[in-house]
Amino acid sequence: MVRGRISRLSVRDVRFPTSLGGHGADAMHTDPDYSAAYVVIETDAEDGIKGCGITFTLGKGTEVVVCAVNALAHHVLNKDLKDIVGDFRGFYRQLTSDGQLRWIGPEKGVVHLATAAVLNAVWDLWAKQEGKPVWKLLVDMDPRMLVSCIDFRYITDVLTEEDALEILQKGQIGKKEREKQMLAQGYPAYTTSCAWLGYSDDTLKQLCAQALKDGWTRFKVKVGADLQDDMRRCQIIRDMIGPEKTLMMDANQRWDVPEAVEWMSKLAKFKPLWIEEPTSPDDILGHATISKDPGYSTEMKEESVKKHQYPDGEVWKKLLPAQEN
Repeated sequence: MVRGRISRLSVRDVRFPTSLGGHGADAMHTDPDYSAAYVVIETDAEDGIKGCGITFTLGKGTEVVVCAVNALAHHVLNKDLKDIVGDFRGFYRQLTSDGQLRWIGPEKGVVHLATAAVLNAVWDLWAKQEGKPVWKLLVDMDPRMLVSCIDFRYITDVLTEEDALEILQKGQIGKKEREKQMLAQGYPAYTTSCAWLGYSDDTLKQLCAQALKDGWTRFKVKVGADLQDDMRRCQIIRDMIGPEKTLMMDANQRWDVPEAVEWMSKLAKFKPLWIEEPTSPDDILGHATISKDPGYSTEMKEESVKKHQYPDGEVWKKLLPAQEN
């Protein structure tokens, strides 16, 4: 049972100098300092439990997100957590419908990032008070309660609340078995850590060898800045991991659509499972065009996700007919 009134919201600008070692570098973000606006929410409950939430940034600009978090704080302070949990959709709507702040957001850019940090902190607080990690809180949640947390505005023409409820109710069948399997085997993951664009070939080889030793079977390589460089680096990785392991690529929105098609026609020889963010994440038709090559799929990833509380409903709505075409 959740408890307490939110008595304090603090936010810190946390940065790490990852650019010094080329860590995290890609074709569009060549000198990132991995950072975060770190939000902590406290209540007047005697247990002293705090909710922590972050939103990811790349260094400069984190201070702007911090300002936006502080601008949203009045929507959170002095509210009973029980009231927030009881109408999570309404709470989300309040954060994203501020009559003035929504002019610079709420579902794109800085205000969105700030909203995400606040919401993450609330979810964390809720889960901690229930004595569970967030994933377990969601897994154990009644389908009706889970659906009530989601804002269906702008997507009801393709997915209604009733449709979502039906999907979740059908998913209850075999859920316990799937959870046991997940706990026993984990969830399939990939590593990008050996193939940032800022790494030398020697570093790439060293880190790739270590990843193989650690048991990784899926590898993602950053591409998009220089075709010949991409081909050399992809060849190195493919030679090291062999034909049976999975290779993915990520251009981080570097290309125009025709450029992406031509570039990937050259990189297709390395058998990538997908090319991630080959062009603007908002260009649905562009992604559909690029994905027509049967040798790989296209992925949109965080640029669409981070523009909204959850993946951009309007973007995914547009993906449905684009996929059919």
